[in-house]
Amino acid sequence: MTLQKDLAYWQAQAAALKIEGRAFIDGELSDAATGKTFDCISPIDGKVLTRVAHCGEADVDRAVAAARRSFEAGVWNGLNPRKRKEIMLRWAALLNEHMEEIALLETLDAGKPIGDTTTVDVPGAAYCVQWYAEAIDKVGGEIAPVDHHLVGMVTREAIGVVAAVVPWNFPILMAAWKFGPALAAGNSVILKPSEKSPLSAIRVAQLAFEAGIPAGVFNVLPGFGDAGKQLALHMDVDCLAFTGSTYVGKQLMAHSGQSNLKRVWLELGGKSANIVMPDCPDMDRAVSAAAGGIFYNMGEMCTAGSRLLLHRAIKDEFIAKLVEKAKSWRPGNPLDPNTAMGAIVDNIQLDRVLSYIETGRGEARLVTGGNRVLQDTGGYYIEPTVFEVDSQEARIAAEEIFGPVLSVVTFDTLDEAIALANASEYGLAAALWTGDLTTAHEGARRLRAGTVWVNCYDEGGDMNFPFGGYKQSGNGRDKSLHALEKYSELKSTLVRLR
Repeated sequence: MTLQKDLAYWQAQAAALKIEGRAFIDGELSDAATGKTFDCISPIDGKVLTRVAHCGEADVDRAVAAARRSFEAGVWNGLNPRKRKEIMLRWAALLNEHMEEIALLETLDAGKPIGDTTTVDVPGAAYCVQWYAEAIDKVGGEIAPVDHHLVGMVTREAIGVVAAVVPWNFPILMAAWKFGPALAAGNSVILKPSEKSPLSAIRVAQLAFEAGIPAGVFNVLPGFGDAGKQLALHMDVDCLAFTGSTYVGKQLMAHSGQSNLKRVWLELGGKSANIVMPDCPDMDRAVSAAAGGIFYNMGEMCTAGSRLLLHRAIKDEFIAKLVEKAKSWRPGNPLDPNTAMGAIVDNIQLDRVLSYIETGRGEARLVTGGNRVLQDTGGYYIEPTVFEVDSQEARIAAEEIFGPVLSVVTFDTLDEAIALANASEYGLAAALWTGDLTTAHEGARRLRAGTVWVNCYDEGGDMNFPFGGYKQSGNGRDKSLHALEKYSELKSTLVRLR
């Protein structure tokens, strides 16, 4: 008889779960050098899950020294490429084998629905590790066309010690987008998860070691922003990859200049525009996609379609359908497989989103939502919220909120819609709904964004597509073979034959 994995099942699993809060440095679990810890609080009910090592400068130095030693010793980058591939494939298999455990950690720690962590986050992270493992023995260099008395080779070599500072909204998936290609390229890695969601990273590091990744090659330092800053300033870190806010990204870039001019790769904020033309081929699908684009993951997405640009001719009908669709995104217990929308990650983010909603009440028309709900649980929940704004200069339409708050803007022509979409400091993603082939291609070309969807939103989770943005949404790209470029140095070698 098949066990029904319902709310009771996941609550029982949560009650039995062993949670590890120590750092993982040089192949072993470690307390912080100072002995300091911090409370890891579940946004589901506001209760403490465990206490986590609060890593500081001494821990950063120890992890960097371990990473440097392992790199210089060649225990990972010196392996035959097929051997590194074999180990990473074994690691991917372990991630799938422990999928429920890791998904449960993500749900308890970040408030993400268990239906998402078991189908998107953890399988996606395993797929990422597998994908880059498969690339290890398939990506080579070049033979340059030179004079016949020379042989010219262009090769890529591991950059060295890579620090990855990752966000709380997709704790293990965003981390995998960093450590997957960084390890595949032969580097040693130090992962600094967000203090809001550190648990899955610690467990995944244990599994990496179990799979055969040598001590010192993959380290995890839970802690706060000071640990990230110390990694950015560290003279023995060769590369820093960051996903998070534009404000922090700018600071990390400056720290690179103040230290050793390490490579810094930034995937930052977004305020993505979702444009719907009057010839939209499927309005109901567009409505569903617009709702999912902002309410999925509680709106805690850098690619969230937080600006919905509607042609005046369809605005009223579209908004009416959207309000109805929003009812299916009611917040609920993240451990319930039927829950589509979970909890905001912590009380700090809850207050931030509620503050924006309060601002919106004074500068726009509230269409639906706008309230904190399920307060009796002790958790942090906000209902789907939609505003209609007259101008994109409104703060809720211009600034990244990172919550389930949608701003609807009206336009009359495609040119106006493109101008509105591009009138942002960000350029991470955009979408365009139209039944006209010319409008689709020309509109996509004119949108200044790293990813443009046509007649869909947030589709294409395949690893083949580079992910990143224009303007203040950052530099470099995650995913795809292009990500390997971030974690390697190009070398030209010329051999004179005669």
